[in-house]
Amino acid sequence: MSLMEHGGVPIRPVTAVAWTSNSSTCPKDFTLINITEDGAAANFTRSFAMKSGYYLCYSKDLSGGMVVSDIQVISDKEAIPHGYCYIAEHLEPKASVWKKKRVCVRLVPVGSVDTAVLDIRLTAKSKMMLQHYTCVGDIHGYVMWSRKGQFSGPMPQAKPRSVSLDLHRLSLEQPGPPLPLRPSSVGLYSNPPPLPPGKFSKRRSNLQTTDTVDKAADNSSIYGITAIDGVPFTLHPKFDVQTNSTTPHLNSQLNNIRIKSLQDIENEYNYTFAVEESAAKRTRPSVPTGGAL
Repeated sequence: MSLMEHGGVPIRPVTAVAWTSNSSTCPKDFTLINITEDGAAANFTRSFAMKSGYYLCYSKDLSGGMVVSDIQVISDKEAIPHGYCYIAEHLEPKASVWKKKRVCVRLVPVGSVDTAVLDIRLTAKSKMMLQHYTCVGDIHGYVMWSRKGQFSGPMPQAKPRSVSLDLHRLSLEQPGPPLPLRPSSVGLYSNPPPLPPGKFSKRRSNLQTTDTVDKAADNSSIYGITAIDGVPFTLHPKFDVQTNSTTPHLNSQLNNIRIKSLQDIENEYNYTFAVEESAAKRTRPSVPTGGAL
């Protein structure tokens, strides 16, 4: 169950923290903290000679999708923690903030955490304690406090629906069968015969029974025809032995082919390596290793 503020309003987390010079430079949807909990002015001045200072402000606008999960005050000699960033500065021209101590926050997506920083308060340096708040640290004469807890996420908005689309889905009318596709190239056939719906050429029916890949492809265009449908299969006259005049000559060459047995091949290509063996058996001449010339 999410926490509720007074009046039943859901608690929203802090989504951004920043410095601002005054209310005119304070960004939209930001709340400027101009007074502390103990009644002092929350104006951060750099020195006594300066008449104007700057203020701390925070936002609870969830449109950016990020929330502040933690806030810290570090000195200029400390390295910023991993995953943290310094807060933004919305100041007047030539204005700057005190650099001896810096405020840094950790921003995370709103859907990644259940608890976050819910509120930020300031007090003057005193022994005043704030219940349900945690002391973040002191900075330039003020003590910063934060309150963490569970928060309420953004309310889900109803998605608009199309009435016409819903009525179309509820319609009892069944769509008619698709019309047969026409061949894209008319140069393949002089008078292409019409192909009735639901019937295939003989060649396509054979392909469907033997090749599952072609069957899956033909199902997507079941009423269409391909560029090779109706083209007769014939041999080139050069390779047609029935019409070729050189048929007797080819038959004679085929009849003269003699199939050799394994023994015939051994007898014809037998090699004993006698020359190599005699050369290997020859005695090498001895070479004198020393003696007078």
